[in-house]
Amino acid sequence: MEFKLSEDHLAIQKLAKDFAAKQIAPKAAELDEKAEFPSENVKKMAELGFMGMMIPTDLGGVGLDTLAYVLVLEEICAACASTGVTMSVNNSLFLGPIFKFGNDAQKKKYIPEFAQGKKLGAYALSEPGSGSDAAALQTTATLRGNKYILNGTKNFITNGPHADAMIIFTTLDKTKKHKGIAAFIVEKGFKGFSVGKVEKKLGIRASSTSSVILDSCEVPAENRLGEEGEGFKIAMSTLDSGRIGIATQALGIGRAAFEFSTKYATQREAFGQTISQFQAIQAKISDMAVQLDAARLLVWRAAWMKDRGLPIIKEAAMAKLFASEAATFVTKEAVQVLGGYGYIREYPVERFFRDAKITEIYEGTSEIQRLVIAREVLKELTK
Repeated sequence: MEFKLSEDHLAIQKLAKDFAAKQIAPKAAELDEKAEFPSENVKKMAELGFMGMMIPTDLGGVGLDTLAYVLVLEEICAACASTGVTMSVNNSLFLGPIFKFGNDAQKKKYIPEFAQGKKLGAYALSEPGSGSDAAALQTTATLRGNKYILNGTKNFITNGPHADAMIIFTTLDKTKKHKGIAAFIVEKGFKGFSVGKVEKKLGIRASSTSSVILDSCEVPAENRLGEEGEGFKIAMSTLDSGRIGIATQALGIGRAAFEFSTKYATQREAFGQTISQFQAIQAKISDMAVQLDAARLLVWRAAWMKDRGLPIIKEAAMAKLFASEAATFVTKEAVQVLGGYGYIREYPVERFFRDAKITEIYEGTSEIQRLVIAREVLKELTK
């Protein structure tokens, strides 16, 4: 693996960094305070091609690789994690499975407008009674004529209130468990579809999260993604890629907290010197730096492997696990470096601290990541 970024990667990274600093960061605190969806940010990201980065140009995307995507996403998330996850879900969880598993008609119909950011996508797997146990979902789909009738409730859907369409996973036969699951592309205008409760959250408050209600929702048969019974495979494959995005989100949050707290330490004086000269603070700075560098290397490795068509189940889980726990550690230490100022909203580290926690939970908890990693390691040992 080449650690030196190409000129193209450096250029897209700089574009994203400048854009994030000028357009996103100045509004992040206000959006968080008001829990206001970053519509204007999404519009501007669309103009730069950030909403469909890995989609080929003939389908409306910009045709870049996964490494370019994580370079951009880190910059966006360092400025505003809520804006970053909105971008991530559209790229990886909505467009990703349609591009990988959709037929030509589905790709032509759904990918261009979403890749160009004219519309926004979401991903609906979790339910009130099934989060980590994805195969235990209760939402049903029944084929009637040329339509499937969907019934059930989906929970914690990122982009839910603002999504124009989403990938929804249902069971066709509960007795078959994961082998009886199917995936559908469901538009918000379909009869029987509605947005439920909009959640009030600890962090990423400007990101919209809601439940989705399917009350005899009518979905055309041609909107089934893949074959009947392939839904679980589609869901897991999509999450493998999505975890790279959440790992990157965590990296961006942690980096922002690190940069702010380190700069603060070089300016804040106590006992006649800047606090950066105290060994206790230097130890925190070094620990934060190591955690972030290790996280970045894991993220880049997973992206590099994905771009080469290599299996990434273990590597994506490792990146997501380590980066999310690193973000929680780094943001906690950043609050500590600022002391009392780290606990008030005048300074951004309290927002970083709140935003970081969710990265250990969604798209697979840390506990689930450990199970995935162990399973893959044990497979390799028995080959």
